[in-house]
Amino acid sequence: MPLGRALAAGTVAALALALTGCLGPAGSARVASADASGDGTLRIGLILDNTGKQNFLNASELAAAKLAVKEINAAGGHKGKPVELLPETISTDTAAQAKALVAAKADVVIGPTDSSRAPAAIDVLANAKVAVISPANTAAALSNYKSGGYYFRTSAADIAQASVLAKLVKDGGARTLAVLHEEGDYGKDVAAAVGGAAKQSGLEVVADAEFTPGQAQQAAAAAKAANPDAVILVSRDGAQGAIAELNNAGLAGKKLVLSDGAVSKYGSGLGARALEGARGILPGVFPSAAFQADLVAVDPGLKDMVFAAETYDAVVLAAVAAAAAEDDAGTSIAASLVAVSGGTPAAGGTGAGGSQPPSESCTSYKDCVGVLRAGQRPDYDGQSGRINFDAHGDITEANYMVSTYGEDNLPTVDGTEAASSSGG
Repeated sequence: MPLGRALAAGTVAALALALTGCLGPAGSARVASADASGDGTLRIGLILDNTGKQNFLNASELAAAKLAVKEINAAGGHKGKPVELLPETISTDTAAQAKALVAAKADVVIGPTDSSRAPAAIDVLANAKVAVISPANTAAALSNYKSGGYYFRTSAADIAQASVLAKLVKDGGARTLAVLHEEGDYGKDVAAAVGGAAKQSGLEVVADAEFTPGQAQQAAAAAKAANPDAVILVSRDGAQGAIAELNNAGLAGKKLVLSDGAVSKYGSGLGARALEGARGILPGVFPSAAFQADLVAVDPGLKDMVFAAETYDAVVLAAVAAAAAEDDAGTSIAASLVAVSGGTPAAGGTGAGGSQPPSESCTSYKDCVGVLRAGQRPDYDGQSGRINFDAHGDITEANYMVSTYGEDNLPTVDGTEAASSSGG
């Protein structure tokens, strides 16, 4: 049954006004009360931008989006009509993909994956008043990118991991810490956040050395000279070489904690037992057996599920936001996303309807629609955990899987940690 038939017209209007416009700067789509302007059909587009070694990410995101749309439509779709998942393409020309999706009348776009391509997508889509929800963007700078309030992401910014890295060091009994970070925004941003988190944890940072990929010997030597109890490696492309140099300096194994970009299945690529006892983290939560089975049913060839949970949640959130607003237009979706994700409205940002209706947790589109029918505000907690978008369209709680390396230099997930999106 369409949601509009389940609620009295006056109730729908009041609830929609209260749910739209929650957070963000003045003039932002996140705070503006949106007039209904959709055509009655919710269209969801995908930007798949991975080629080469990272192309496996396309399959997991596509399977998750298809699964979400399938379940949304099984629950009645949007206003009684099936939600459409627009045909996907794979391209590194993000602007061209965005323009094609605007031409196809997308109301919301899921993607892109690569943070470096986000500006090209945001510029096109926000200008066309299309909501954008990336399941994988992690660059810290995107929190303040000028999107007019149309940009959100269900993945945490890179700096969110800082407090978890510091906690792992402290839990290991260390009092002093050395940080090795790779040159570039990722290394510098995360290393700076680690420094702040370490201080808050009572740890002393005795060295912070930068290196370029393939040239980590000097940085490793600087860390050794400081004689730290533990070392945090913040790296991506240069991680393997840096680990080898740290191992030569006697600072690998149990003394080492790896950032998310440095975690990999190194195996024989490193010296025997180089990483035995080392710990590392990866963003997200381990997919439940049921979720994995549902994804494989959509794509029997699926082998990796990275960002699948975040993609699934992005699609469901978009549909719940459209249901809450009783409108499928991108402006209405953007104005409702903070509220239906469980975000807390800022002062003066509750929309024209006054105070927010009481919230109720829900974990599926069907359940969230039920919450709306009861006259309450849905707080969607999904496969990736709690969302709770903030004023920047960022999630406010980040989840991480913790792994410990064995003597074979391979990681095994053996724990979980959570942190705020600010890295605290």
